[in-house]
Amino acid sequence: MSDKEEKKIAEQQEEEVESPDVHFEPIIKLEEVVIKTNEEEEDVLFKMRAKLFRHDKGTNEWKERGTGDVKLLQHRESKMIRLLMRRDKTHKVCANHYVTKDMKLAPNVGSDRAWVWKAVGDFAEDQPSDETLAIRFANSENANLFKEAFENAIKNNEQLKNKKTEKDNENKKEEKKEEKKEDA
Repeated sequence: MSDKEEKKIAEQQEEEVESPDVHFEPIIKLEEVVIKTNEEEEDVLFKMRAKLFRHDKGTNEWKERGTGDVKLLQHRESKMIRLLMRRDKTHKVCANHYVTKDMKLAPNVGSDRAWVWKAVGDFAEDQPSDETLAIRFANSENANLFKEAFENAIKNNEQLKNKKTEKDNENKKEEKKEEKKEDA
């Protein structure tokens, strides 16, 4: 070996030895913050990555709302199902509404992997608003899985609503009977 090569090897060995293990203690200790998402009391029935769009009536064009996981969440007590979608990384809500019988999934023109529906009272923004939404999946299989889960959610929520209406009607009948007894 030449002298130059030996010097390079010796310098590399010295650099490796001289690099001390540096450790700095933080000036401020941060405590872990628990963030409440209001999803804690709900079970995930469906979860899949998708891209969401909303239709802007003013300009008559589709605008992207965000890309992330779309979820159908069922509340543990009320059993009502809502659709929730958060953007990747920022976790900002881009869709948040209950699934109702008024929502009809329609295929998006020219695509077998996208669906369109009208959402009444979407809470993605500060105030509830009526929106026409479109969702696009990676492939048609995923889109069909979403459609099936969405339609099952509509049926579930409608059954719960009907049961609640029947119960309310029964309560009203009982109240009327009690009023008649008191009047007599």
